[in-house]
Amino acid sequence: MTDTNEQLAKALNAVIDPQSGKGLIDSGRSSAPKFADGAATVILDVTGIPEVRRELIEVDIKRALGAIEGVDDVRIGMTSTRKGRRLIAVGSGKGGVGKSTLSANLAIALARRGMNVGIIDADIYGPSLPRLLDAEDSKPTANEDRQMIPVRTQYGVSMLSMGQLVKPGQAIAWRGPMAANAMGQMIDADWGETDTFVLDLPPGTGDVQLTMVQKYKPTGAVIVSTPQDLALIDARRAIHFFEEADVPIIGLVENMAGYKCPECGAVSDPFGTGGAEAAAKEMGYDFLGRIPLDIGIRTSSDEGLPPAATGGPGADAFNGVAGKLADWLDPPKG
Repeated sequence: MTDTNEQLAKALNAVIDPQSGKGLIDSGRSSAPKFADGAATVILDVTGIPEVRRELIEVDIKRALGAIEGVDDVRIGMTSTRKGRRLIAVGSGKGGVGKSTLSANLAIALARRGMNVGIIDADIYGPSLPRLLDAEDSKPTANEDRQMIPVRTQYGVSMLSMGQLVKPGQAIAWRGPMAANAMGQMIDADWGETDTFVLDLPPGTGDVQLTMVQKYKPTGAVIVSTPQDLALIDARRAIHFFEEADVPIIGLVENMAGYKCPECGAVSDPFGTGGAEAAAKEMGYDFLGRIPLDIGIRTSSDEGLPPAATGGPGADAFNGVAGKLADWLDPPKG
């Protein structure tokens, strides 16, 4: 019996927790299996693990434990503790800095780390996430309480965007309060077990941002800027806005940093380099990383093929930023 128990514990710990990358026992997801009358029983904490991943883990556990001699049945009980909602605002002081592209890739990279991630396109007047996530033909439905039910993208991220609710190319001529109300309806949608949200904000500090910090105070904010001085001036305004609202600044990301010529391989810096990193250091905030100026990022994004999902251009840079964000959300233990 002792040998069987040891084998069962070893086999269970060989199954990897998708969030921590450790074995299910080492990560605290489960204690050692119980074994009696040919049945191995596992109680597994699946908090924060998406439904699809849970099913895969269940298959892996049954396969691993069922292969041990004397085990006729593997029983798995799953428990879950509802986490509070974590809202990560991705903001900038001006448009055109690649904020939506960063938001889409961060959401995907976090989901691939095992988080239940949703993304909200709060750029009401210029929604671009449906194109970036190849979901232009997907429309949200509503539940019996008339809450919107988000669209599940092929990349494991649920999303809501005004771009899914209006005709392609249709102008949205709304006053600020109407746009802020639309954002609120998306945040208050029926997100199920989704607990980590990336909020792609419009540029500036208008009604949408004001409503967000007053009614849906973010857990933290990521500020995006290109390296040149004008963009950094606007980024500082966005930082000041979040500081005044007592929203923690997670860090700064420098986008369009460095261009590698596809013909000769020479690297140039048409927008400068290092500005966001220097600004972060000056203001006492973390620098989360830089994303290169790469035509491959632009073309793959236009095709709805985010690099964080496909391993395309810039994938390592996006994943690096996401790793620092993940550590900020769930600091490593020990």
